Amino acid sequence: MSNSKQKNILEVLIILALILAILGFSVIKLGLAPQVPIMAAIALLILWGKMHCESWHLIHQGITKGISTGLIPMIIFILIGALIGVWIAAGIIPSMMVLGFEIVNPHIFIPSVFVICSVVGVAVGSAFTVTSTVGIAFLGIGLSMGFSPALIAGAVISGAVFGDKMSPLSDSTNLSAAIAEVDLFLHIRNLMWTTIPAFFIALIGFAILGTNSQEVPLEKITEISQLLQSQFTISWWSAVPVILIFVCAQIKLPAIPTLFISIAVGIIMLLATKTNVSIKEVADIIQNGYVSKTDNATIDTLLTHGGIQSMMWSISLIILALALGGLLVELGVISTLMNLLVRQLNTRGKLILTTALSCIGINLLVGEQYLSIILPGNAFKEQYAVNGLHPLALSRVLEDSGAVVNSLVPWSVSGVFMAATLGVPTLDYLPFAFFCLLCPIITVIAGFTNIGIKKLA
Repeated sequence: MSNSKQKNILEVLIILALILAILGFSVIKLGLAPQVPIMAAIALLILWGKMHCESWHLIHQGITKGISTGLIPMIIFILIGALIGVWIAAGIIPSMMVLGFEIVNPHIFIPSVFVICSVVGVAVGSAFTVTSTVGIAFLGIGLSMGFSPALIAGAVISGAVFGDKMSPLSDSTNLSAAIAEVDLFLHIRNLMWTTIPAFFIALIGFAILGTNSQEVPLEKITEISQLLQSQFTISWWSAVPVILIFVCAQIKLPAIPTLFISIAVGIIMLLATKTNVSIKEVADIIQNGYVSKTDNATIDTLLTHGGIQSMMWSISLIILALALGGLLVELGVISTLMNLLVRQLNTRGKLILTTALSCIGINLLVGEQYLSIILPGNAFKEQYAVNGLHPLALSRVLEDSGAVVNSLVPWSVSGVFMAATLGVPTLDYLPFAFFCLLCPIITVIAGFTNIGIKKLA
């Protein structure tokens, strides 16, 4: 937290309202890319800081601290860009698509996507990994079946986030437990009070929307499957890199070495199946992605994907968003707001509602899921004890309203990643990301009804 003095609360509220108005109007109303509005918000914040005689050192420190929280995610973005390009070229993602055509029932496709991504997410512990591997494959299958890309993306992201939330291997799940100072597995068990209802309500929603779609064009699916088999080496060996990701997750290998291993295995498979591919061409795929030339518009659009450069737009957005978040923290805006909120809490329901809204607010303002857990967690921890609530009550709200919501914010780390990886804008898939939308709502309802709220002995 910033050492900067507390600011006037009215000024803070005006500044926050202006920033949200700039971002909301520009991105939602005008449909602009978020980079320019965020730059305008940064300029406004710097001007306000200088009006309060803040030093350039403090301002630069805020920007540096903000960006530093996203350095590892940005490296992961770069590696996933390379991974996608290599996995497509090596036939790994096309093999997953062909296999999906054979085993997934078209009439329950959307709920199947949600359930499978949920199971894979729990095993892997990373929403990013699920989305960039099986998520892309399911997107290709679903587009071939005539489903809306926004609906498919909503099912993929909902499942990926469910798995990330409920996995003991997940960074955000471990962080929520650590901030509240509770046992990890007790935290996961306590999450079920809100997660299980959200899961089944989302499943019903996906089942209704999935089964109400038009009749599946089976001839088109067969044609696309045959086209993929003619262009790529489709083999059960393509499951090896996917299995390796599961193995790396189980032995708790961090994301960066896991991705390097996955890329290396993909390159080996590419060179083994396509002997005429040169090292220079492999390097070009890693840098610029794979370019599909199947003469099928749907497949070419989907499989012309990946590469380091494909992630640079996203990384530029993340750098600016995190710089804005760092300034908000360092200039004392966030701490001033948190102190105001803490003073207004006199019931358990209000406390849980305020914690949830704070997590969502940090996501909107800072765009970083870790800070949306850390800042409200530290601010409200004492208040939970004062109100007789067990730290497990806090850890659940942090998970339900912090990490889960990040994928719904167009300028957040997760929102940018999901949109870039699946090629579906955040605001398009947002109405269909049922699980992500339901979790904060259910956790607030539980707070006012005392359902599943653990109290201190």
